[in-house]
Amino acid sequence: MMSSISIQRLRHVASISNITVTRNVFIRSYISRAHPSKSPTPTYPIGDAVSGVLTGVLERMKKREARWERYKEKRLKAGVKDDEEFRNQNETIELILNLNLDPRKPGQSLRGSLTLPNGTGKKIKVAVFTSDAQTITAVTDAGASVAGGLDLIEAIEKGEQPVNFERALATPDIMPQLSKIARVLGPRGVMPNVKVGTIQPDSAIVDAVKQQTEGMVQYRAEKNGSIQVGIGKASFGEEALLQNIRTFLDEMENVKPESFGKGKKKKESSKNAKYYLKAYLTATQGGSFNLDLSTIDPTSNHFMETTLDTMS
Repeated sequence: MMSSISIQRLRHVASISNITVTRNVFIRSYISRAHPSKSPTPTYPIGDAVSGVLTGVLERMKKREARWERYKEKRLKAGVKDDEEFRNQNETIELILNLNLDPRKPGQSLRGSLTLPNGTGKKIKVAVFTSDAQTITAVTDAGASVAGGLDLIEAIEKGEQPVNFERALATPDIMPQLSKIARVLGPRGVMPNVKVGTIQPDSAIVDAVKQQTEGMVQYRAEKNGSIQVGIGKASFGEEALLQNIRTFLDEMENVKPESFGKGKKKKESSKNAKYYLKAYLTATQGGSFNLDLSTIDPTSNHFMETTLDTMS
């Protein structure tokens, strides 16, 4: 039995440590990595998550517009002219997958690209490296921000041409010369690579530029097995976003390795191992929705379902 003095001391410690004491039973009212919450985190079907994310985006858009109108007189007093209409932020919708992958192991380093049916909503600056003059003219007309051959490589090597593009395409004939600036392009993630389809022949380079500028998304598994991609803009609407998500998840299933798994222990088989560990859907400035894994797994009977679908 504890003495009354000991109980009083414990109550004092509890009061300064955010702990509740009820009949000598101590209940923590805080959550930390060492003391996680015992209540399970709610999960949402993919359809409900998309609706929830878009609802949050709409609420934030209304707040920004209201704040813009509220400070209108203050801007006029400061001499700031509102010549243009208020342009609200079109937030990007992102899908995060935590896969049961270890990229350090052979065959588990996922990397590639695909074209989304409704695009990404983001304008991509593309550079093209080719030695053919006609190809340079064609890709420039197709939307390439910068195009050239040895002269462009030398300009980047000397620092005269800034690397202000998000993607770089190249024809096979100029790849040996690109080794001069590999240390410049590589760390920025724009070195042309066969795996992501950024090395194309002259006959296909024009179409590749159009795909990159219009709606091609690249993905790559990080060290912890997670993949994060921008799946579209909030202005797309629910139906278009779900179409993009379906296309991307089908791609993830198609490129699933035959053998996968984290950790040092060798498993007898990957047939019973989980491929999808966790998944989240979020927007640029919003919170994330923890997704129900059965609704994002193409092999599941509940793939792409919503609450309404399961109730019917």
